[in-house]
Amino acid sequence: MNGINNTLFADMKVLELSSVLAGPAVGMFFAELGAKVIKLENVHTGGDVTRSWKMSVEHPDKEASAYYYSVNWNKETHLVDLSEEQVRRQVHEWVKEMDIVISNFKHGSAEKLGMDYKTLQAINPALIYGSISAYGKHDRRPGFDVSMQAETGWVYMNGDESSPPTKLPVALIDILAAHQLKEGILIAMIKRSQSGGKQGSEVHVSLNKASIASLANQAANWLNLSVLPERKGSKHPNIAPYGDVLQTKDILPVMLTTGTQKQFEQLCTALDLKWMITDSRFVTNAQRIANRSAMADQLQKELSRWNFKELEQRDAAIWSLMAPIQNLKQVFQSPEAQKMVLEQLESDGTISKRVSTIAFEIEY
Repeated sequence: MNGINNTLFADMKVLELSSVLAGPAVGMFFAELGAKVIKLENVHTGGDVTRSWKMSVEHPDKEASAYYYSVNWNKETHLVDLSEEQVRRQVHEWVKEMDIVISNFKHGSAEKLGMDYKTLQAINPALIYGSISAYGKHDRRPGFDVSMQAETGWVYMNGDESSPPTKLPVALIDILAAHQLKEGILIAMIKRSQSGGKQGSEVHVSLNKASIASLANQAANWLNLSVLPERKGSKHPNIAPYGDVLQTKDILPVMLTTGTQKQFEQLCTALDLKWMITDSRFVTNAQRIANRSAMADQLQKELSRWNFKELEQRDAAIWSLMAPIQNLKQVFQSPEAQKMVLEQLESDGTISKRVSTIAFEIEY
């Protein structure tokens, strides 16, 4: 079978006690795979705070923002006051039937409200409790995606040489933390299965660690070489001309994606620049990094002679050497992107849209 079985977790029940982006993204992941997801929102704040994060083009009376819709699909939603004893009793009754709880309470709030792992595990020993914090379970400091981007190096590295430090245009640390929590919960599910379905566990992810864990080669460059990553725009610190942005004759910005010696040689051949293959300044990757500006000047000079379509007709492999830089309108004109759009009829009669959190395929 190809694709994803969206009834894979049809017998699973998930209680979502989280808001904003990271936790709800995990809840939506399980909803997409068929689980029943019950989302509880704070009635005193008008629900999840992102309901009110509306752009200027959104109607102020609309029940929720496009931001909220991004990670809330196919969930049963209730606005409640967890400080009320009767509400807590009802939630504890639900917990008896739950497989997973997802939370991101402020430090101490879960215990105060009786929604912490210790309390809920006593009600349901097989429960898997996934939680997200800023700096760790026992750290009181609040933190947000943007503060993590700033504190863990992302903002410092992002931008071009002449720009100030710049945050990423999506809350990437929240997304990375969500992926970490999904992985941890799935491992906990395997462990529970091995115990005959009796052993639950707590899975915790901090935004801080999720961010640091994702620094990849930039962290390795520092740890192994003491090379401090600086702002280079889209240019890759280890590969050239990978990431360089140039323009075609029709003023189409393209990003070079040539990451190997063979691909560099293909690029030079496609652009009638075979002489660059043997030029001492560009013959190896290390030399191309050292002479990056001179290399980019030569490539840009020749690229200015061609429209992208002409290059595509001239060399079918051009898509493996460079990519046109597209806005989201162009992105969602592609059949692949359209297939990832999930729609839902809202209570106000409008149709909301968001992108699926699932990008993998399983063949079995």
